[in-house]
Amino acid sequence: MRVMGVDTSLRSSGVAVVEERGSSLAAVEYGTISTPARKPVSECLRRLNEELSEVIERLHPEQVAIEGVFYCKNARTAVTLGEARGVVIAVSAKAGLPVFEYPPRRVKQAIVGYGAAEKDQVRRMVTSLLKLTREPGEDAGDALAIAICHLHNRSHHELIAPKSI
Repeated sequence: MRVMGVDTSLRSSGVAVVEERGSSLAAVEYGTISTPARKPVSECLRRLNEELSEVIERLHPEQVAIEGVFYCKNARTAVTLGEARGVVIAVSAKAGLPVFEYPPRRVKQAIVGYGAAEKDQVRRMVTSLLKLTREPGEDAGDALAIAICHLHNRSHHELIAPKSI
């Protein structure tokens, strides 16, 4: 089973593909899709669409896992995050891949065993679980954690259901 985990943001989205091989997990590829701050929102969303499409085409994940919406104090931030999440969901749907959503606390619980764990604890555990030679960057580490969470929780996942329009 191959899962693409995405830690969505407008300017720096973490993307990772993790494969379950028997009882072990392996990072197939991970990194960050970055767009400079001076670029308009439309360029960020276009680039996210293009890069995710390329990863899906090249690495053939079977499912996609994303982090659930969390509370945002700033409405503009919430809308921007929603736009980026929409791109991830649309790209995945276009490729015929189901998308699963996990709350941040559940991701931390799956990786560290504690839902209020710090980000550096999560990255260290991801590094250990996947036997990486070095700790991934923050966004890529979050994407790896989301993919691992999905692989650990496949029977309890929350599929993002299509909404009627």
